[in-house]
Amino acid sequence: MALNPQITNLVIILGMMQVSKKIPFEDPQVLMAVRALYIVSNLIIVALNLYMMRVINTKKDMTTLKYVEPAPMGSSEEPKLITTTVHSYDLQQLRSGWKGLLMGVGMMGVMHLYMKYTNPLLIQSIIPLKGAFESNLVKVHLFGQLAIGDLKRPWKAAGGMMGMGGGGELKADKKSIEEAEKAGRGGVKEE
Repeated sequence: MALNPQITNLVIILGMMQVSKKIPFEDPQVLMAVRALYIVSNLIIVALNLYMMRVINTKKDMTTLKYVEPAPMGSSEEPKLITTTVHSYDLQQLRSGWKGLLMGVGMMGVMHLYMKYTNPLLIQSIIPLKGAFESNLVKVHLFGQLAIGDLKRPWKAAGGMMGMGGGGELKADKKSIEEAEKAGRGGVKEE
């Protein structure tokens, strides 16, 4: 049984915090090396995302995918039926990966350049790279794993800290889809 990615992230963070205490960030050469590590890590993720986009567009799987998207937490809205294709769904997942990468780089830029924190550079050189290689898109398109079981679309959103995610779970079972179709909630094909 593989370890939960959140647990391994926590172990890496705690370990790297201890390691970073021993690194002399005052030395300009060490600081530049850690910055270079951070930049290389993000360039690897960018290259991986570009490759994933190419693979997804080459496969262009137009299989119809239907699922029920839960209403936002605390909202009185009804769950919404989403009808899309595997190709569109994968591109949507890739776009959310790009957004996450840009948010991380932006936050790191503020923390390092504006607030002068250096320790997070080391941690953020490892965690996002690990997350990119653990993503379902990479597992399916790069590593060639079959989209069955946990890799069957739609994918469960990664939970927040300690598994407490945002809204509800995406439902792709026949009963939920039929109920959403009868209720007339959504069903418009997204492009």
